[in-house]
Amino acid sequence: MYQAFQRGDIPFILGLMAPDIRWEDWTGIDNHAQKAGVPWMKPLHGRDNAVQFFQLLGTYKFHRFDVLAVMGGPKHACGLIACDIELPGGGRFIDEEMHLFEFNDKGQVVSFRHYADTAKAIAVSKAK
Repeated sequence: MYQAFQRGDIPFILGLMAPDIRWEDWTGIDNHAQKAGVPWMKPLHGRDNAVQFFQLLGTYKFHRFDVLAVMGGPKHACGLIACDIELPGGGRFIDEEMHLFEFNDKGQVVSFRHYADTAKAIAVSKAK
């Protein structure tokens, strides 16, 4: 999946998602970045809506996106990512993130969430 992302093969990634995927679903959890409107933390439901996340990332300039580690089990996988991303307004986000994937019995991704420095994400998303 990460290799597909690095080569820009978004249709491949979407094909691995369940039709009813929960993207950035933090229901019942106090996610400050989501409350502050950080665009890449926007909750989306369904594969057809998850494409909005990748369309947004297409407007960003990636200086670095390195997969440092991938860990997992039968129903979950987690990727440790080092990234350096420049937003269209000039803000820059340099961080390490964890990406949590949950899978159904068919091996499709049913849930995805970013774990990142939310204060940093809020600050850079508000910078003009």
